[in-house]
Amino acid sequence: MGWKGLSGLLCVVVLGGVFLPGCLFHRKRRSDLAAAVNPGDQPDKILYDKANNEIVHGRYDVGRLTLQTMINTYPDSEYLAKAKLAIADSYYQQGGISGLTQSEAEYRDFETFFPTAPEAPMAQYRVGMAHFRMMAKADRDQTEARLAEAELKEFMLKFPEDPLTIRAKARLREAQEVLAEGEFETASFYLTRGAYRAARGRYKEIIEKYPNFSEGDQALFGMGQCLDHMKIPKESIPYYSRLLRDFPLSPHVDEAKARLVAMGQPVPKPTKATLARAQADATRVRSKSLLDKLALSMSGTPDTSVTLRGPVELGATASGVELAKRVPSAPGITNASIIAQPVSDSSLGSGKTDESKPAAGNSNSPATSANEGPAKTEETPASNGSPSPNPPAAAPEAKTTENQTPAKTDPAKAKSTTQDQSANTAPQKKKGKFHVLKKLVPF
Repeated sequence: MGWKGLSGLLCVVVLGGVFLPGCLFHRKRRSDLAAAVNPGDQPDKILYDKANNEIVHGRYDVGRLTLQTMINTYPDSEYLAKAKLAIADSYYQQGGISGLTQSEAEYRDFETFFPTAPEAPMAQYRVGMAHFRMMAKADRDQTEARLAEAELKEFMLKFPEDPLTIRAKARLREAQEVLAEGEFETASFYLTRGAYRAARGRYKEIIEKYPNFSEGDQALFGMGQCLDHMKIPKESIPYYSRLLRDFPLSPHVDEAKARLVAMGQPVPKPTKATLARAQADATRVRSKSLLDKLALSMSGTPDTSVTLRGPVELGATASGVELAKRVPSAPGITNASIIAQPVSDSSLGSGKTDESKPAAGNSNSPATSANEGPAKTEETPASNGSPSPNPPAAAPEAKTTENQTPAKTDPAKAKSTTQDQSANTAPQKKKGKFHVLKKLVPF
């Protein structure tokens, strides 16, 4: 075999090594496109299985399009509810901000159309988990954490006996850990700056709303410090007592005991169950390696590994979702809403004039209308009880004398003039009976 034969064989081997793996990979990828089809399957089931196969292999857009085709073509299909839920699941599995946001909308749509379906608890749980997966750290925006807390609470109120309740409680405690951490950082800042009233409000919210906060002992001790600085030490007694009962391994135990003894109060002791739970939590936190702690500090997700285990405080009802979506108002502003209400002409005060009443700013002189005869009008005395001898020069048209006879007004024209003036913000100047003489002969 010559050099030409060897070179040709070498080219064949090289080309085979380049293109053969691609062909094999392409064939393997094509083999998963078609789901298993049984001879007796209905067309809607075939579309549903095909869409699920696409979603399993990560082709979410194709799967959702197939499911939407099935829903539009077979609106009475028995797989309609499963198809709607599969669309929401595809967005949830896709992840990301856009995917999780869209999954929430799809799960809510499913709950609206199928509130009694067996999958309704899972839909509500996934709504809360969509917000849970979008939570930021404690020092960032806590909107998603508040929504996650509210949605998980709503799940536990709607489906208290569902098997998912155990998982929902764990996620609820973790969401509350993030919220409590944000409040605790703010309260600690106020305490170090001497703003004891502000710190007291933050500590109180933590103690009442987040009983499973990992730093609850520091919150209780900080609350006692605030009350001591505010010269009301008697009110700190229940907080020091709770610290000793619920956090027996806290580093502030000795100081809390000393404060209670100094005030002549009894020193409570923790129960065996509380002590065992505190020891288990301390062992779990100590088991974390240095590498795990470093990874959590560098990640963008909050650290919920230190969350304590215990009873969950629900507190709010299902309306907590709407409360969590409200934007907090600025300090000192109780209500920033603007409410527009219709008012009558008489309630507008002196800022509005009427042809049949004296003009504002010159209550001793009645309003006049040009080319009209005398008529009776209601006289309003001046604020000081006597007419002004020198009216302002800026409005000479409104100048009158004591002996001047009031002008007569036509009711129809007065009504139309009143309507025109109510439409305009600034009332127009009225021309008096002698406006022509006033231009020729200045007073």
